[in-house]
Amino acid sequence: MAKTGMFHHVGTFLIFAAAILLLITTISAPVINDIAMLKVMLTNKTDIRNSSVTFGTFGHCVLDVAPVQTDQDYCTGKHIGYNPANIMAEIDNTNFNTASTDTTKALTRVMILHPIACGLAFIAFLLALGAGFCGAIMAAMVSAVTWLVTVVVMACDFALFGIIKNHVNKDGSGSHAYYSVGMWTCLAAMICLFFGTFVVLFTCFSKRMHRKDNNRVSKGGEAGYVNGTTTRRRHFWQRRSRY
Repeated sequence: MAKTGMFHHVGTFLIFAAAILLLITTISAPVINDIAMLKVMLTNKTDIRNSSVTFGTFGHCVLDVAPVQTDQDYCTGKHIGYNPANIMAEIDNTNFNTASTDTTKALTRVMILHPIACGLAFIAFLLALGAGFCGAIMAAMVSAVTWLVTVVVMACDFALFGIIKNHVNKDGSGSHAYYSVGMWTCLAAMICLFFGTFVVLFTCFSKRMHRKDNNRVSKGGEAGYVNGTTTRRRHFWQRRSRY
């Protein structure tokens, strides 16, 4: 029972870790300028360093806007859905065809699932804190739904920013695009949710099985103890006739 409780705490911690990781992805640019899902290092060197573009859940930022001698960032407003292909076309003259532009623009709307998955993960964590069987079952169910949502949004993220990344790195401008922190925290959250769901579910049923076994043993002991002495059932051939 002690080991079961310990494993349950491990599963609860994994779900909590997933919630924090999804929160980091959610507050990527433009909420926090330096946290990005995709980052593009530009070639227009300023007095300090190269400018860069950070793409996040609700928009993008351009860091170290040239020409300056101090840090100066430009960020868009926070909104659902934007057009990363047009942004890179304007900033770096990257060429995108119509299909790529329309696809990436549509996929940015799916990123609203980031805060939804984050909220579901926190709910699953709070449910997992409860010691009851029903709470653990509900935690496992909500965690499983959160995992499915995270898988969907992560697949869309890789498809969306994979298109941008390939075009930027192959257009010959010298700019370099790569996946950044927000993408990897989403991937790590998916892994934590996968294992956390199964650990919580396993410990839940394991604890219930142990409880049933203990009740069965307890009832068997009470049935075999009469007037301070233990009784043992005899086979039918060992019983003597009363007549």
